[in-house]
Amino acid sequence: MHVAYVVVTLLAVAATGFSGVAALAHFRPILPGMAAAGVPVSWLTFPIGTLKTAGAVGLLLGVPWIGVAAAAGLVLFFACAVHTHLLARDYSAQFMLANGFLLLVGAGLALGLIGT
Repeated sequence: MHVAYVVVTLLAVAATGFSGVAALAHFRPILPGMAAAGVPVSWLTFPIGTLKTAGAVGLLLGVPWIGVAAAAGLVLFFACAVHTHLLARDYSAQFMLANGFLLLVGAGLALGLIGT
């Protein structure tokens, strides 16, 4: 179980970290998906990029309760992201990515809770 937790957590760190930095940098390919979901560009720095990046750092710290808290926060974040895309009827690639991120951090949260 420990190996599964480490692998899933490292994948979640890489995915959410890249996604967070892309939002902070206003990476051009993510802008159309954000617009389709009705997300203002001004939200890319804070809260979107900041929260994703902070969640990735929290997962990476290696302190069990901080990692579980970071995973729980990321689960809430991506659940809200999926909900936002559904409300906007936006089923683009970013909607699918949000679902994938939600599953990934959800698995990390579950494995973290089992291990604690």
